[in-house]
Amino acid sequence: MLSKSLFIKYLPLLLILVIIAGVAGFLKKNSHSEISAESHLPEEEAIEIHYDEYGIELDKYLVESSLVRNRQTLGHILGQLDFTAQFIDRIVKEMNDHFDPRRVRAGNAYHIYRSNDTLRKVEYFIYDISALDFLLVDVSDSLQVTRGEKEITAVEKTASGVINSSLWVTLTENNLNPDLAIRLSEILAWEVDFYRIQRGDRFKVVYEEEYVGKTSVGIGRIDALFFEHHGREIYGFKFENDTVSGFFAPDGQNLRKVFLAAPIKFVRITSGYSASRLHPVLGTRRPHYGTDYAAPTGTPIYSVGDGVVTEARYTSGNGYYVRIRHNSVYDTQYLHMSRFASGIKPGKIVEQGEVIGYVGMTGLATGPHVCFRFWKNGRQVDHRREEFPSADPLHEDLHEEFFVIRDHWMKILESIKFEEEQMPV
Repeated sequence: MLSKSLFIKYLPLLLILVIIAGVAGFLKKNSHSEISAESHLPEEEAIEIHYDEYGIELDKYLVESSLVRNRQTLGHILGQLDFTAQFIDRIVKEMNDHFDPRRVRAGNAYHIYRSNDTLRKVEYFIYDISALDFLLVDVSDSLQVTRGEKEITAVEKTASGVINSSLWVTLTENNLNPDLAIRLSEILAWEVDFYRIQRGDRFKVVYEEEYVGKTSVGIGRIDALFFEHHGREIYGFKFENDTVSGFFAPDGQNLRKVFLAAPIKFVRITSGYSASRLHPVLGTRRPHYGTDYAAPTGTPIYSVGDGVVTEARYTSGNGYYVRIRHNSVYDTQYLHMSRFASGIKPGKIVEQGEVIGYVGMTGLATGPHVCFRFWKNGRQVDHRREEFPSADPLHEDLHEEFFVIRDHWMKILESIKFEEEQMPV
């Protein structure tokens, strides 16, 4: 027990401690009350805003979509929106910096955005230039015209198929984007003669398909492919860095060859190299030291390799034709053109894949085609039977990096199974 004198001595200190404890308890109680109150408040719900493919808020507008009709001009369309002639003239002038209004095409879509109220005021006008590009006329405040590009989503895909007639038909029958045929033909142009594809040829491919919303707008990157052509297996792997970009075989050899397999794309051979062929116009038998590729008039004709134009002229038999010297060994010639490409004349340096003219039927020809002729050491030969060297292979310093990429895609290619297809009887 404390003595009375000691109690009196420490009484002030005890009172101070009691006050401190009381204040602390009060603060703690109120603190808990605040936390408890906050914990019972309903959380504010996030409002999700939806935008369309043009970046405009969907819920704020009423949208009217139509297609441009034949002979309909932009002026006709804008005139339906209660714009004055002066304002339409302003829009067209602003538009010229981004798009030529005279190039509005029938069948392309346009969209009118009206305010979602009683006024129904036009606030945006959009014209689809293509599947990707669009023109936006903003009249919500002051006039502003811009050109935009829709957001693209790349979807990784794999595909395979067994060819019954053509690569294009096989892709279509398998519900694959037929544009894939064009991309594969470009990559394999030096390895595969697409005019000699036979039933039973097979392919596998790893690629990206590009979409705007749910609509496919084309084939993006191709990473790896396999093609079996006449029993020969061809692999290609995309490899690129700061110094090189292309498709390479498993050992690092370039799939690109010195010459393309043919001077035009996706047509049919109507007459091959022959020492004795019945001439369709003259009616006599004579040698045909070339290959005829039938195609519609106006189809582009490509130089099969780098070189210099030595002839670009007209003769009664050859029609309009071009001859190219590629080096001291090889020359090529392209006959029966409807016309030359711009700038094609003797002395012109051309690159592999460059357009040099267009398919026609000038000279002794019964239908539109190009007669393709190939010289080796001054003698005409059948180019489809020649073995051409590859372009530069990957440098050895890049092999280690390439082999890692090759092995990755090779495993994926091997995992792709060929779809079972009913071969026609």
